Amino acid sequence: MSGYFDAASTEPLHPAARSALVSALDSAWADPARLYGAARSARVELDRARARVAAVLGVRPDEVAFTTSGTQAVQLGILGTLRSRRRVGRHLVVSAVEHSSVLHAAEAHERDGGEVTIVGVDETGRVDPGEFAAALRPDTALACLQSANHEVGTVQPVAEAAEACRAARVPLLVDAAQSVGRMPVPSGWSLLTASAHKWGGPAGVGVLVVRKGTRWRSPLPEDEREGRRVPGFENVPAIVAAAAALEAFAADMATAAPELSDLVGMIRTRVPELVPDVQVVGDPERRLPHLVTFSCLYVEGEALLTELDRLGFAVSSGSSCTADTLRPSHVLEAMGVITHGNVRVSLPRDAEPSAVARFLAVLPDAVARLRAAAGVTGA
Repeated sequence: MSGYFDAASTEPLHPAARSALVSALDSAWADPARLYGAARSARVELDRARARVAAVLGVRPDEVAFTTSGTQAVQLGILGTLRSRRRVGRHLVVSAVEHSSVLHAAEAHERDGGEVTIVGVDETGRVDPGEFAAALRPDTALACLQSANHEVGTVQPVAEAAEACRAARVPLLVDAAQSVGRMPVPSGWSLLTASAHKWGGPAGVGVLVVRKGTRWRSPLPEDEREGRRVPGFENVPAIVAAAAALEAFAADMATAAPELSDLVGMIRTRVPELVPDVQVVGDPERRLPHLVTFSCLYVEGEALLTELDRLGFAVSSGSSCTADTLRPSHVLEAMGVITHGNVRVSLPRDAEPSAVARFLAVLPDAVARLRAAAGVTGA
């Protein structure tokens, strides 16, 4: 689908993942915890997949656990660290633009009697390292900072935040769902989470990395699976496919990322020239290579998405009041930018320049039609 521009939601399944999945359905279907031949084969496949993911992330295989989603990885990482460090304190630090999985875990911590400090961002969506460091206290049990923002693409100062956390003896959890495979993994963190379908793996596989020396205890009833970190039967075929996709996707990005970044740069430049009353948001330089977000005044986000879908383009919106949230994007609100008529374009690994050119060709008329239908003239 040449007009699929929603890779930040889910990257299309990588051919390497499809091939590995089909093979593993035959070779790795048995229970990897058992001792008979088919089970031992599944265990070998699971261990190999763990080692392959660890190699891409630059960590030890025994630091990697597979979860059922990126959201589960985040919530286990946060709640497990908070549980293990209750003697230190019950204070949690997060940024204002974290993924909802982080913010929902923070809310659960508050309901349980904990305290949360939310660090704001500038108008590009970036956390100030000094403000993040200043939020750390002697009773801070954990700090969380995403590697890059999922709505506007801004890359966060993880290395600086990690240095401050290290000095304060506070573990740092990095939600790297949007950046793993697309750019180098930042250093200095204690826990990292990711999601396979963001890099072209199958849905239903997340990754939780807990570095050696980091105190962590599962917030769930004890289970023997995944080093006692994640309960339930491992989906070994999907995990094998996720590992194959990560290796292949990371290799693809060595050449594709600069090309995608150039296409995104063109969108950032051309949209304000082609469409009046538009604000392109996010850091123009320190950003993910594949993602750009802009907001159009006088247009409802859902209406614009529906119109673009009719024209053959799949994009998303994080800003408009939808049936499930009934409020604008918390990311755009925290940045203090326009939340109305928001469009997020996120290009898959094989995005075609011709498709981007066609998107830029149809966008102005689409916006103009919707504004006219809403009674807005001269915009």
